[in-house]
Amino acid sequence: MKDKNRRLEAIKAIISYKEISNQDELLQELTKEGFNLTQATLSRDLKQLKVAKASTLYGNYVYVLPNNTMYMRNVEVNHISEMMSDNGFLSITFSGNIAIIKTKPGYASRLAYDIDNMNMSQVCGTIAGDDTIFIVIRENTNRSEVVQALRIVIPNIHN
Repeated sequence: MKDKNRRLEAIKAIISYKEISNQDELLQELTKEGFNLTQATLSRDLKQLKVAKASTLYGNYVYVLPNNTMYMRNVEVNHISEMMSDNGFLSITFSGNIAIIKTKPGYASRLAYDIDNMNMSQVCGTIAGDDTIFIVIRENTNRSEVVQALRIVIPNIHN
């Protein structure tokens, strides 16, 4: 399951930072990153991630992640693995049963998605903007428990 999760993260990263218009291009990028998979597996992964195609400003169709149809692809990286190591986390602030996470622009949605999919007992849910995540914390949960739970998704978290 770890390999699948890493592969899904790589797919999200590639689609977020490169204009990919078909599965062959995506398979080539994944191969460069050390993933060996079939077209059928890639199709299932794309379906699971709810990847769609959207028109660019130039009329080309490229893969996009949910809620990111006009995602800015302006970061150049040599390897997607470099980009995957940067989750965009900047800070976390607490107030009562609310936590606010600040991220680099464009990172909040993906991070909130990952937090929600972990089904953490300490978190009721998230709302994400471009660079901010609003987290509702369950009652009777202390801040250190929240930070510890979030470390699964945000290894570099500190408060």
